[in-house]
Amino acid sequence: MTTAVVAERSVHSGEGGMLPRAFEVRARRPELADCVTLEMAAVDGRPLDFAPGQFTMLYVHGVGEIAISISGDPAADATLVQTVRAVGAVSKAVCNLQEGQRIGVRGPLGTAWPVERAFGKHLMIVAGGLGLAPTRPIIYWALANRDRLKSVAIVYGTRAPDQILYAPQLLGWSNTEGLRVGITVDRAAEDWSGRVGVVTDLVPAMLRDPAETVAMVCGPEIMMRFGAQALLDAGVPAEDIHLSLERNMKCGIGWCGHCQLGPHLICRDGPVFSYPAVRDLMTVWEL
Repeated sequence: MTTAVVAERSVHSGEGGMLPRAFEVRARRPELADCVTLEMAAVDGRPLDFAPGQFTMLYVHGVGEIAISISGDPAADATLVQTVRAVGAVSKAVCNLQEGQRIGVRGPLGTAWPVERAFGKHLMIVAGGLGLAPTRPIIYWALANRDRLKSVAIVYGTRAPDQILYAPQLLGWSNTEGLRVGITVDRAAEDWSGRVGVVTDLVPAMLRDPAETVAMVCGPEIMMRFGAQALLDAGVPAEDIHLSLERNMKCGIGWCGHCQLGPHLICRDGPVFSYPAVRDLMTVWEL
């Protein structure tokens, strides 16, 4: 048996939030040089019902666990899809899992994107780098609810063309009726004919009616600060800007305090927050 096996006696993490369930890797797809998407299914056969924006704690036996956002279609609850970047011991162990191996999963945990606020309005998704993974469930949701939204726009930025996450899917979405996609990179390659610049430069051009827009933003914190400000400057109401703050989460249920941000514990009160709730906290040095 592989080192990724978890105890078969695992129960649903909702019963206290501390015991993982066993999931089996059904498919593994490299996305970038250091980034992998895993498709997993519960060994006990029970689906994992989640809302866009929630995360799980992934546990590799003998190594540890890590908080990772769910990046799959919320309508396909029989399959858990998560995109992971290998940056530490646990994330590297998760990325190294192969088909047929097992992993422990606690969740779903955390708050969700308030997608219902976009009914009857324009929806804008602003993502930077790996921040596209936590926002991808919103895109799946938006495609399933397209008739209830005025328009859908995806604004995505990353460091270089070879760092574009879900590149084939982004291309497919750009050719989907009613879905507009804008992509920019910080540094161009010789064969890159697209836009070069920071993601915030794309925001005003992609907005249609700022006062009637709901925006969901995820990426590096500096990008989210400037992205939220660009949306505000363009006329999007502050209460209609929402951010996913995914940093320092260790336990997933608000016990350990590692993810404290002012009065908030991100894993318990977030990771999704309205911009007014965290605007001032995000400008405090080293908070």
